[in-house]
Amino acid sequence: MSFAHRLILFAGLLGIAAFNTVPVHANSAIKVGNSSAQAFNFLPLGIGIEQKVYEKNGVDVTEIDLGGSAKLHQAMTAGAIDLGLGAGTDIAFLVKGAPETAVGAIAITPALFGVIVQYDSPIKKLSDLKEKRIGISTVGSLTQWLAFQIAKKEGWDPHSFNFVTDGSEYTPQLAALETHAIDAQISGAALGWNLELQKKGRLLAPASEWVGAFLQNVVFASNDILKKDPDAVRGFLKGWLEGVAYMGSHKDETIAYARSKDHFAEEVEQKQYTNVMPSFSKDGTFPPDAVAPVKASFVDLGILATEPDMSQYMTERFLPGRK
Repeated sequence: MSFAHRLILFAGLLGIAAFNTVPVHANSAIKVGNSSAQAFNFLPLGIGIEQKVYEKNGVDVTEIDLGGSAKLHQAMTAGAIDLGLGAGTDIAFLVKGAPETAVGAIAITPALFGVIVQYDSPIKKLSDLKEKRIGISTVGSLTQWLAFQIAKKEGWDPHSFNFVTDGSEYTPQLAALETHAIDAQISGAALGWNLELQKKGRLLAPASEWVGAFLQNVVFASNDILKKDPDAVRGFLKGWLEGVAYMGSHKDETIAYARSKDHFAEEVEQKQYTNVMPSFSKDGTFPPDAVAPVKASFVDLGILATEPDMSQYMTERFLPGRK
């Protein structure tokens, strides 16, 4: 075979190879805001990144830690993040015009939370909290609503509490307790268990003692990314649910990861895993019985005058198997 013939044959083979090559599509790069880096309910974000479940589903996720719901939704409005992990009560931001949509349920009971007091506090039961100084993350937050529900259970005026805002991170909350700036703190139940080991505080009661079904946490997506790259949102939600499933079947690994975030004792993390894992939504849908009290919370907190039509601000169409 002549050189010319060999050259023609080689060129033909290259053409066939190019024709049969499947184009490689780059993953979508998205930024996901986290309103509390220490919260157990948000662990599927970091765990999913570590386990590459998002990457497998077509998204490269960058986690951005933001201190509290207000900063989360400010970042979303500014276009600094594409998705965010926040509280169900944050849907009020959407009602007021934040360019976002709730696209998936994270937790459907408030199992994560509880009320914490000083270790030597004379407060022994919820009824002892009347007119006390209560630490909450921010005004209009889920933690404030949980305090209102204590008052409702006991038959008090919800505004009889003296609220002190001390953020969503554990360090300032502990400082407020230790300096007696507050009488009690609404926070993660695990913080109370951990403080009890150190004889610095104790869990007075878990939120499950006074609150039932409740859409505690939600995945929010900017309306911009929903229009520009809806498949990225679908990929993230699929990865999130796979992360939840991984946590459910990998207790030891989940506890180790949680301890790297909150630095709680092993026995505390064991208890937190047992109590909080059942609250995770396994499919991301919005149960009506968990959504109803969120609607009521907007009026309770004085954020809205009337309960909104939640269907305008929530959708399940980006969840796996939906269109």
